[in-house]
Amino acid sequence: MTHRTPPPAEIAQQLVPFARHPQRWERERARATRGGHVCGDVGCAPVLIRERTRWGWADWTVPADGSLPDRPYRIAVLTPTATHTQRLGLRWLARRPARRIGIGAVPVRTSTVGVAILSLVVATAAALHAMPLSIVLSAAALATMLVEHLPDRLDDRAGENIRIVEDEAACRYLQRLSALHTDIVQAAAGNSRYEIRRAVEIGHHQLFDAADLLRLHDTLSVSAELIARERLMLQLAVQASRIAASTKDAPSA
Repeated sequence: MTHRTPPPAEIAQQLVPFARHPQRWERERARATRGGHVCGDVGCAPVLIRERTRWGWADWTVPADGSLPDRPYRIAVLTPTATHTQRLGLRWLARRPARRIGIGAVPVRTSTVGVAILSLVVATAAALHAMPLSIVLSAAALATMLVEHLPDRLDDRAGENIRIVEDEAACRYLQRLSALHTDIVQAAAGNSRYEIRRAVEIGHHQLFDAADLLRLHDTLSVSAELIARERLMLQLAVQASRIAASTKDAPSA
């Protein structure tokens, strides 16, 4: 049986929300809880906080007792070979999740409600100025539909270059892998050594390939490959940490 190799003490064992900026979590948590849950016929949507990273993002739930969540609700990994246009699309996709409010049994975007109200005001003003009501109402309806549905179409297009995982076991695995990659990225900050830069590239590819694998398979069926990837990422994280430390301690020329 193959076992997972435990990381050294100096290497992060799992990703936690805003690890380098804990006060940011408190601000985001307070903002998210003010919005509350959105409930409909199929239940309530969880309150999520999106943490953007250089490799993608993680969506965290907000526990009712005020504690930190033990795992991400969703992890998204951006393609490591994106073009400039694709990066713009990925930046759009990584925006903060849209807030929704329940209207009857249907949750809709708050922006849709705002546009609908604004459209009614504009339609009323246009009617007072004797503009054709059919044209005004058609334009108002079109604007409301675009605000509600266009972001989803853009998400689908940008999503071709990203791998999103929500399964609990898969998220726990990617939580460990992304923590190791985050250590590599932090070691590379302000360091021009080729070995560290190369480790960042390899780590991002490993993270993306693992997320792609977990979209199609469960963790048990591909456990051997997942463990091999995690061991490779651990070796990269340890190597990057040691090189960064030696570079920092070396006397300047």
